[in-house]
Amino acid sequence: MPLILMCGYPCSGKSRRAKELKEYFELNTDRKVHIVGDESLGVDKNAVYADSQEEKRVRAALKAEAERKLNKEDIVILDSFNYIKGYRYELFCVVKHLQTPHCLVYCLTSGDVSSSWNSSRDPSEQFTQEIFDALLLRFEAPDSRNRWDSPLFTILQDDALPFDAISDALFKRKAPPPNQSTQTQSLSSANLLYELDKMTQDVLTVTEVSLVSVNSNFVVFAGVSCWSHQNVSFWRLLP
Repeated sequence: MPLILMCGYPCSGKSRRAKELKEYFELNTDRKVHIVGDESLGVDKNAVYADSQEEKRVRAALKAEAERKLNKEDIVILDSFNYIKGYRYELFCVVKHLQTPHCLVYCLTSGDVSSSWNSSRDPSEQFTQEIFDALLLRFEAPDSRNRWDSPLFTILQDDALPFDAISDALFKRKAPPPNQSTQTQSLSSANLLYELDKMTQDVLTVTEVSLVSVNSNFVVFAGVSCWSHQNVSFWRLLP
């Protein structure tokens, strides 16, 4: 059902917060909670974020996996950088189409703190300094004034997660309305055929009367805009 987007610098505590949210909702609700992230795809982070095409492929895979798991009951947490504004908008369009609520949890840290946390990791889990610096430069911070970034929960490194507020945002708020252009529109009303037949008979009756009264093969209809002569030809087949 709802989608929670994690967002933040590399090594800003996103995965830790995602696990805290998963534990909270599993303990306090009867819903399944799915975490979708880079780790679930088993990718080499440094290789992925050094290649723009590979990164694009991974983002598409994460989006597809999150969309596949979204349903009316389960909670999906997308644990990735989600640092591109356009990508967050794409995910917002997904929840609009599925008519499910969402929220964004922004783990806000300074570059120095994130760099320190990166250095403290096991070498096999660290970002190279080049990739780390590049990700910081490319990061587009969320803005609550954007509907795709709202509701936004900004969490500092020592803050406790506002579980109740996040829960209310997911379960007590209406889902964003779907785009009208993507909705199936009713092609006809129940009495469409009756109305068409009635209007056709009215036109035929007026036309018949006019042809007899003016003794002409042409009838001029007021308000009809034709390319030539402002008239419509009416041909009567004799039995």
